[in-house]
Amino acid sequence: MLYHLYQWLQSEGLKFPGMGIFQFITFRSMMAILLSLFITLVYGKRIILFLQKKQVGESVRELGLQGEEQKKGTPTMGGFIILLGILIPTLLFANLDKVYIKLLLLSTVWLGLVGFVDDYLKLRAKRLSQEQGIPYKKGDKDGLAGWFKILGQVGLGVIISVTLLFNDNVKVMREFKGEGKPSNATVVKFQGGERYFVKANEPITTIPFIKNHEFNYARLLPDGLRQYGWVVYMLVIIFIVTAVSNGANITDGLDGLATGVSAIIGLCLALFAYASGNLIFADYLNIMYIPNLGEVSIFIAAMIGACIGFLWYNTYPAQVFMGDTGSLALGGIIASLAIMVRKELLIPIFCAIFLVENLSVIIQVSYFKYTKKKYGEGRRVFLMSPLHHHYQKKGYHESKIAVRFWIVTLLFVVFAIMSLKMR
Repeated sequence: MLYHLYQWLQSEGLKFPGMGIFQFITFRSMMAILLSLFITLVYGKRIILFLQKKQVGESVRELGLQGEEQKKGTPTMGGFIILLGILIPTLLFANLDKVYIKLLLLSTVWLGLVGFVDDYLKLRAKRLSQEQGIPYKKGDKDGLAGWFKILGQVGLGVIISVTLLFNDNVKVMREFKGEGKPSNATVVKFQGGERYFVKANEPITTIPFIKNHEFNYARLLPDGLRQYGWVVYMLVIIFIVTAVSNGANITDGLDGLATGVSAIIGLCLALFAYASGNLIFADYLNIMYIPNLGEVSIFIAAMIGACIGFLWYNTYPAQVFMGDTGSLALGGIIASLAIMVRKELLIPIFCAIFLVENLSVIIQVSYFKYTKKKYGEGRRVFLMSPLHHHYQKKGYHESKIAVRFWIVTLLFVVFAIMSLKMR
């Protein structure tokens, strides 16, 4: 809104000292992260007190884990703090006309609402059991049905893929090197000369660490069916949104774990977005030039600020949990960003923690069912899944586990960033 006010004042010929600084993405990104930190740190405490007053407390299953008794009654649904820290700075400092900003705002609210409904239904079930004098056990089928969560994630995946494929404002520009300028070419003044770019209306992405790194999903189909490459693209995007969102949700099992990991991943995505949206950097790094993508850096800055501010209250011992309201939204945001910057094939690297947490649950459940069917007794690969609980069972303190997972994420993020030059 402030950015649009700046544009209106400019159009009216009204100028104030220092007003021109609003045209710079770097300045607005810094303002977004500062405002996000202010909201989460100052108003976060008030929201926590409100949740405590409303008795929006966490119920903890008795799993024999260290410190689980201390977590009982800790306010949940703290994801509201993160959502406010993301949405308000973005609305104030970003150019809301850009399709990427609209898509990210939709992703945040969409999965935030899905997570909120899930958290609300769980809390309502807990209160009903208390009123009826029935012991409440977390894990009962009292939240949002699993298929409904999946439906919400699939719906978001469809919206993202359709928008990126068919919206006229989504452009992936390729430099035209042939003779004669095509009628649909875009002229861009660059370093004293001109460059001619043509829009790619295809489901394309980039393959990391490969010299000719552009990849079209239509190539996965036989020659006669390649016109349906958009179907393959949609299925891939739906899978990515669902997997990353669930991965963030599963990772949110220790104080500060998912929040810290998400903040570090955000730094990686901010770099990708800024580089791809800037013609000079895109040309130097020989990566896709995606016009208007740089504006996404403001949204990511707000997300990073929100995660860091939330960590103030979410680190051990946590004063608040984000609940599904926050974890599902953060996973959906990360997936959406990776898809927009055409770096979704790098997700297994910079989202390695989410991937491993997901796989640990799949492996544990699959092996247990297999051995139970074969031997009549279920066996386990891990002491407990997800993976962070395995280390808890081994006697590691949850703060040590969370910090080490952050360090591992940072290492993988650096490795992912290296893909910009290593080919």
